Amino acid sequence: MSNETIVAISSAIGEGAIGIIRMSGENAFVIANNIFKPKSSYNQLENRKMVFGEIVKNNHVLDEVMIVYMAAPKTYTKEDVVEIYCHGGVIAIKRVLDYILEFDVQMAEPGEFTKRAFLNGRLDLSQAEAVMDLISAKTEKGFDVAYQQLEGTLSGKINQIRQELLKVVAHLEVCIDYPEEDIEEVTYPEILESFVMVQNELTLLLKHADNGRIIREGLKVAIIGKPNVGKSSLLNALLKEARAIVTDIAGTTRDVIEEHLNIQGIPIRIVDTAGIRKTSDQIEKIGVERSKEIFNQADMVLFVLNASEKLSEEDQELIELVSNKKSIIIVNKIDLESKIDWAHVENKFDDRKIVKTSLLNDDGILEVEQAIVDMVYEGDIHASNDQLLSNARHIQAVKQSLKSIEAAIHATQDNMPYDFIEVDTFDCLESLGKITGETIENDIVKEIFGNFCLGK
Repeated sequence: MSNETIVAISSAIGEGAIGIIRMSGENAFVIANNIFKPKSSYNQLENRKMVFGEIVKNNHVLDEVMIVYMAAPKTYTKEDVVEIYCHGGVIAIKRVLDYILEFDVQMAEPGEFTKRAFLNGRLDLSQAEAVMDLISAKTEKGFDVAYQQLEGTLSGKINQIRQELLKVVAHLEVCIDYPEEDIEEVTYPEILESFVMVQNELTLLLKHADNGRIIREGLKVAIIGKPNVGKSSLLNALLKEARAIVTDIAGTTRDVIEEHLNIQGIPIRIVDTAGIRKTSDQIEKIGVERSKEIFNQADMVLFVLNASEKLSEEDQELIELVSNKKSIIIVNKIDLESKIDWAHVENKFDDRKIVKTSLLNDDGILEVEQAIVDMVYEGDIHASNDQLLSNARHIQAVKQSLKSIEAAIHATQDNMPYDFIEVDTFDCLESLGKITGETIENDIVKEIFGNFCLGK
């Protein structure tokens, strides 16, 4: 890792009370001493002491600041770090930053401070990724999951699994390399016991993977139904504001409307679609096509029916369309005279949650919210945060490692030669190492940190 000194603005750009500039590298302390003049009894910067003073260039004060120096290796990057707390606003920060750049300093790339923390061994790759997840968390649940990952709960579990596999590999290699020596061979049942233990741990990690991904990225929910069944009313009720236009005229919504909300810690991207029906109206037809696209992309569907009408041909077509999709059935307008064929609906959706609502009267909306939560967690809402895989890259790596360990189990059960078993075991180790960064390619590391914000 290069020891060149880097600098970046670490606070949000714009007006504010305080603007923060961060430096990291071997020259950070020297540069700070050159540009900073204390206005207190301190005549120099001391480790982990915040000092009040001025940034001075050619006897001209650029800004009045607070500055703190943190000596390596007990810093975020494990290098010398200096943080300067300027007045907020663009001018003050820019003046100080431009002056620092006159020295032997490079502007930091996105995520470079955290990248250095990873490369210098302070964080593994999964912990480094958790830093960005903390910053971008949309809910308290998402923040908690990211924090647990930053604390190393996922890393600890992965390393525990890898250690079990490494013990098996060590036994296998001794038996392969020294077949004629008087060494106690590891037995196939012993190997199988270790592999099954690993398989169970990986399966448990994947059990809640969808929940973790949803908490991190958000659940995409589409509201569908034929025109005038109450889709826009449902959107407004969930958002608790009049976001979509609601009228008695069929086909009011002609384009998709997407909003974000939080239901019990689950970030949701909810989309109100145009009513799906056959139409000769060119604009409405485009809206219907977009609705079908949204339906295909959605993680979950809220399918709305009208209790005050008999099931139409359009309803029947949508019932068939929804039959193979993760969905909640909402039968609206129960305050009116019931004409819907309840027996048919209940028979078609005997495996789904059916919620009766009168959105005009705000009846049933809490039941809709709870049905969404129950479907996400599948009855296990109290799943521990440290069991949640939330990163798509991690999920894929665990899936691949599970595939490899299952191959190793089959080879062991068939009493295959040790070197055959070892190949699958190494594949499993390599996949798990991609999570913590032990077996990751440099271009992937670059891509991961390229998604970070500047100054972090």
